[in-house]
Amino acid sequence: MASLSSTPSMEEEKEGSVSVQQSNPQSQHIAASSSTMDLPSNPSWFTPKRLLFIFCVVNMINYLDRGTIASNGVNGKKRTCDDKGICKSGSGIQGDFDLTNFQDGLLSSAFMVGLLVSSPVFASLAKSHNPFRLIGVGLSVFTLATAGCGAAPSFWFIAICRMLVGVGEASFISLAAPFIDDNAPVSQKTAWLAVFYMCIPTGIALGYVYGGLVGEHLNWRYAFWGEALLMFPFAVFGFVVKPLQLKGFSSVESKKALTPMETVSTVTDDSDASKVKGPILVGGDGISADELNKTSKSLDIHNILNRLSQFGKDMKVLLVDKVYVVNVLGYVAYTFVLGAYGYWGPKAGYNIYHMKSADMLFGGITVVCGIFGTIAGGFILDRMSATINHAFILLSGATFLGAISCFSAFCLRNLYGFLVLFAVGELLLFAAQAPVNFVCLHCVKPSLRPLAMAMSTVSIHIFGDVPSSPLFGVVQDHINNWKTTTLMLTSIFFLAAGFWFIGIFLPSVDKSNDENETQVSPNPMVDTKTLPDGNGDKGPAEVQGSNFRPPC
Repeated sequence: MASLSSTPSMEEEKEGSVSVQQSNPQSQHIAASSSTMDLPSNPSWFTPKRLLFIFCVVNMINYLDRGTIASNGVNGKKRTCDDKGICKSGSGIQGDFDLTNFQDGLLSSAFMVGLLVSSPVFASLAKSHNPFRLIGVGLSVFTLATAGCGAAPSFWFIAICRMLVGVGEASFISLAAPFIDDNAPVSQKTAWLAVFYMCIPTGIALGYVYGGLVGEHLNWRYAFWGEALLMFPFAVFGFVVKPLQLKGFSSVESKKALTPMETVSTVTDDSDASKVKGPILVGGDGISADELNKTSKSLDIHNILNRLSQFGKDMKVLLVDKVYVVNVLGYVAYTFVLGAYGYWGPKAGYNIYHMKSADMLFGGITVVCGIFGTIAGGFILDRMSATINHAFILLSGATFLGAISCFSAFCLRNLYGFLVLFAVGELLLFAAQAPVNFVCLHCVKPSLRPLAMAMSTVSIHIFGDVPSSPLFGVVQDHINNWKTTTLMLTSIFFLAAGFWFIGIFLPSVDKSNDENETQVSPNPMVDTKTLPDGNGDKGPAEVQGSNFRPPC
C-alpha cells in the first residue's frame, strides 16, 4: 500500500518538472546549450580560409580609410602667404576648411571617439547577441559614415562623420580576431593572425596611394564615396548569411533573450491565463496587467544593472592580470608612434627630404615592410612555439632593434640612406603586430576575448594614436623643425620595448582553451542553475527569486 500511495506523488513531481520546462522551453534550450562546449554545425558558406579572406578584405578597407585621410591628395595643405603678401591657395580637406595643423591632427583622431565608446559596448553585447551579426551592424554604420564624409559641408560635419566611422570599426576590431583564433589551425594561429593584421599597413599604404590619385585627378570627396561602395557588399553579407558562433558563447543566431512578458509568464503557477472582464489576470496568482507592467520594468532595470555589474567584474579580471596590463602598456607606446607616423609621415618626408612623391614613397615602404614584417613575426613565433613568454621575447627584441634603425634613419641627411634604414626599421617594428594580439587573446578565457580586444583597442587609441597626431602638430607648430619633432616621437619606441621586456619575466598561462569555463548564456535574465535537471521539486516561484542574475 505504501508503494501504491507513493506512485502518484512521484508522477506529480515529474509533471511539475515537465510543466516548468514546457512553460519556459527557451530556458530549457539555454540550459542544454550551456551544459556543453560543443558549437553547432558551421553554415554552408563557411570555410576557415574563406572567413580569413573576407575578414582580411574588410580590415584592409578599414585601414584604407586611415591612409586616405592622411594622404596629401585628400588631406591637402592649408593656404599660405609669404612675407611679400603673395598667397598660395590650399587644397584638400585642410585647404577647403582652412584648418590649422592642430585641427587637422584632431580630425584624424575624431573617429577614435566613436571607436572608444563603442568597442566595450559591442564586446558586452556579444554575450546577448550573435557576434557575427554585430559585425554586420558595424560595417553598415561605417558605410553610411564614409559616404557622409564625402558630402561634408563643414569641418564639424566631417568631424561627426569621422566619429561615426569609429563606431563602425568598433564591432569588427573587437570581434574579428577571436573568430580567426577559433578557426585557425592550431600550429598556425599566430601566422593567421599575422595575415589578418598584415592588412593594417597594407590598407594604410594603399590609402596613401588611393587618396593621392583620387585627390589629384578627381576630388578628395570621391575618395570617401569610393570607400562606402567598397564596404557596402560586406555590410549586406553580415546580415543575409547564416552567422558563425564564437567559442565561449552559447549558440544563438540572433538575439533570443526572453521578453519581460515571457519571463513573468514563466513564474506563474498556471500556464493558462485566466480571462476575465476588467483587469487582465495572469495565472492562478491573479497578477493584474498593471502589476505585470511594473514587474516587466523592474526586470528591465534589474537586467541592465546586472549587465553593468558583470562588465565591472570582467574589467576587474583584466586589470589585475599583470600579463595583459604590461602587454597593453607596451602596445600603447608602440601605437603612439605609429599613429603619428601614419598621419604625419608623408608630410615629414616631404619637408625633411623634399620628396616629390612622399605619398607614393611612404606608401610603398609601408606596404612592403608591413606585409613581410607582419607575416614574418607570425611565422617566427609559430616556429618558436607560440607561447606568451616567447611572444614577449619577440616583441621586445624586434621593437628595440626597429627603434634604433628608425631613429638612425631620421638622423641622416641623405635621402637614400634614410629610405634604407627606415625600411629596415619598419620591417622589424611590424613584426610585433601578430605577437601582441596573440598575447591579448591567449592570456584571458574565451568569453573575455572580445572585451580584452576591445579594451586593448580603447587603450592604444585613447593613450596612443588619438593624442599623438594633434600633439605632434602642436610640437611642430612651436618647434618648427620636422626632424627634431620626428626624432622625439621615434624615441618612444624604446619605452614600448621596455614594457614588453618586463613581460618576459612575468608568470604566464595560456587560458584560451580553458575547458572549465561554461558557455555564456545569451539571456542574462536566466540563471541555468534554477532550471530543472532532475530536481522536479523546485517550484516556479524559486525561479523568480534572487536567482535572476547574469551568468559569470
